[in-house]
Amino acid sequence: MSEFKLYNTLSKSVEPFTPIKKGEVSLYCCGPTVYNFAHIGNLRTYIFEDILVRSLKFFGYKVNHVMNVTDVGHLVSDADEGEDKMLLATQREGKKSQDIAEFYTEAFFKDCKELNISTPSIVCKATEHIQEMIDLIQKLIDNGFAYQSNGNVYFDVEKNQDYGKLAGLSLESLKSGARIEIDGSKRNPQDFALWFTKSKFENQDLQWNSPWGRGYPGWHIECSAMSIKYLGETFDIHCGGIDHIPVHHTNEIAQSECATGKKFANFWLHGGFLVEASHQKMSKSKGDFLTLERVKKEGFEPLAYRYLCLTAHYKGELTWSWDALKGSENALRNLVQKITVILGEVDSKSVSSSAKYNDWLNNFKAKIGSDLNAPQALATLHEMLSAKDLVNNEKIKLVERYDEVLGLKLIEQANNEIAKKHEKENVEIPSEIKILAQNRETARSNRNFPEADALRKEIESKGYILKDTPSGPELKRK
Repeated sequence: MSEFKLYNTLSKSVEPFTPIKKGEVSLYCCGPTVYNFAHIGNLRTYIFEDILVRSLKFFGYKVNHVMNVTDVGHLVSDADEGEDKMLLATQREGKKSQDIAEFYTEAFFKDCKELNISTPSIVCKATEHIQEMIDLIQKLIDNGFAYQSNGNVYFDVEKNQDYGKLAGLSLESLKSGARIEIDGSKRNPQDFALWFTKSKFENQDLQWNSPWGRGYPGWHIECSAMSIKYLGETFDIHCGGIDHIPVHHTNEIAQSECATGKKFANFWLHGGFLVEASHQKMSKSKGDFLTLERVKKEGFEPLAYRYLCLTAHYKGELTWSWDALKGSENALRNLVQKITVILGEVDSKSVSSSAKYNDWLNNFKAKIGSDLNAPQALATLHEMLSAKDLVNNEKIKLVERYDEVLGLKLIEQANNEIAKKHEKENVEIPSEIKILAQNRETARSNRNFPEADALRKEIESKGYILKDTPSGPELKRK
């Protein structure tokens, strides 16, 4: 059996993966902040996490996949700076936060469905877990890691000796390189908010009572409270975008481990940026960001974008361009056409899996088990379809197995192509074509072959094929 290995941001190395509980994986993924549509750079991260979930299942694990939805306070910066994203959305659209959150949550999961991203086992909304956040903050205060100042509650990073270990930075180096907005309520600039009151944002329309005043939670505490609730104080894997490493995930680790006294997550996986030709990270702050809906309006199928994401390793940058998407669309279309031909030639008799079949299955497994190497796994699929040592039945069976991970709906797309072909062939033949075919048959019966040939050519010129069979002539569209 192939070994399943993953790059762990925490150890800065590729490690064999072993879950805490045999046969089961506890996985937490940072979900969307639902104040606007997801851009395609965001969606690349969720495609990577879907490949992870599918790969774990491919290796026989049961996966408990938890993802949060941030439907309350998240500042424009990942630190305690700038305006609140949800507050800006209420001003932009003239709606309440709850209505905005519901609309964009629905839009996000619609995008996921079109990209064939699996639905998590548990989707938890921040607004439904305020008490868990309050309890966790209180535990941090009781343990001496948090303090109240000017109505807000802050985490004291000076008390956390290994703060910054995920990013590989010491607190001293973070201080020396910091460009942080001065907040007079904090003891240290690197301290971060666990709970805001009106002293920070007085116009926030979603607020709750707390021991420290009416207000709402800081962004970082949400993920800690919900992951601990559903996965326990220590779980297997935590995922997110690479931009989460220096602040959000660093703060999650600090507050979680100081509250529980235990290691938070054993593995940390981070997806790389989608970058434009200028090598600038794609982000909503630019205003004119690309959504999946825009991709569709340009005439592309969502799965073409999924294919594009599979052509680069999840940790690396992926350069975006419309030409790159067109290339991926063509590659996917050619792949489906090749599978369609093979599917049409499959022998109805079942064929047991040969040693070569198992070799090809293990080859793919080794690629995806080597830190989710999707580009190599995709290459293996293309190579397998041209292999001389497999019969068509085995090839189709392998496509089905490979696609459990790739998620491109390959057999479904091939069957759709076959159905379209049959539909085209079974279109009602116009009466004028039928009359020409009857006249040709009469000419043949009378041994008037020149006229019969002329009638065949006329039929073909009108877009139909006439085939002579033992049971009589058959007509179909070209």
